[in-house]
Amino acid sequence: MSQRFRIGILGASGYTGADLVRILAAHPRVEITLLTAERHRDRPLGTVFPHLAHLDLPALISLDEVEWPALDLDLVFCALPHATTQEVVKGLMHATGHSLLDELLIERREDLVAAVEKDIRIIDLSADFRLRDPAIYEAWYERPHQAPELQPAAVYGLPEFYREQIAQAMLVACPGCYPTAALLALVPLLEAGLVAPDEVIIDAKSGVSGAGRSVKEQMLYCEVAEAIHPYSVGRHRHMPEIEQELACVAKGPVGVSFTPHLVPMNRGELETIYVRLAGGSTAADLRAHLLARYADEPFVRVLPEGTVPATRHVRGSNFCDLNVFPDRIAGRAIVVAAIDNLVKGSAGQAVQNMNLMLGLAETTGLEAIPVFP
Repeated sequence: MSQRFRIGILGASGYTGADLVRILAAHPRVEITLLTAERHRDRPLGTVFPHLAHLDLPALISLDEVEWPALDLDLVFCALPHATTQEVVKGLMHATGHSLLDELLIERREDLVAAVEKDIRIIDLSADFRLRDPAIYEAWYERPHQAPELQPAAVYGLPEFYREQIAQAMLVACPGCYPTAALLALVPLLEAGLVAPDEVIIDAKSGVSGAGRSVKEQMLYCEVAEAIHPYSVGRHRHMPEIEQELACVAKGPVGVSFTPHLVPMNRGELETIYVRLAGGSTAADLRAHLLARYADEPFVRVLPEGTVPATRHVRGSNFCDLNVFPDRIAGRAIVVAAIDNLVKGSAGQAVQNMNLMLGLAETTGLEAIPVFP
């Protein structure tokens, strides 16, 4: 019988935690052996999420109750609130004698490969390790980085661009949902010099689950239903993450105007991205380049010419649908991307990273067909 890997989920009572359980419960090579939650501690997960009640799962416990060495975990997902994971990860590493605490391993990344067989792998779904510069993290999250010594070891978890690094990593920082769609649409185009780096406009819309499960007045039904509204205008925390990754391929600063909007649906995300063409390129050139770049990618679909991506066509799946359209204004094009914010934008992408880190086929457990209607 093939080895089954022992998996823990920290923060299992949120929307992302629930989707991790939903996906991993059908994964043939893993066993969920730890689930934590603070507010719902000592309860079966099925009482928090009745749609998961039929599963044989460990009861929810508090982080303070976890006996790390006794669990013998292979990998842990951290689905915790932003600005809490850094301290939790550092504490987990101290409790297990993790080799990433060795300063030499952080300075010499090639040595991380040798550590893979003896340490817990960690996948963080919060923003705590996404920004490579701790000073930028502090500026946007308004608190000092609590584990700067670990930041150099964190690999940005976008498999389509960092596959080899993820496979060798001990700590992976999953991208945010908005950056996932934006980067899949833009990175190949900027890398090829097909669009200008100083004039990118991202109009993004997300379902309410993107705001998390905690009670907030602005998330009440009467506040959200029959309406759409922008938020964090001009200063959303995903902006530096998008610019960080785009600057890497553009070999210089990238100017991005990004405005997210909340729409009255449970899940789904759509980004309409306006770009200025460069190097004499056309919208058809952009689409052809994306087709070639993603021809062998299992979860990125460049749609037939003229077909508009829609959230209803990726719901519940790990797909990102893309397409390119000419703008009415000469020299410009429009790129549209659709994902499920809880799957490709969060839990599904995290499982994709897990498969790479554990040496499994990347698509394992993620073959679900989108739910329609």
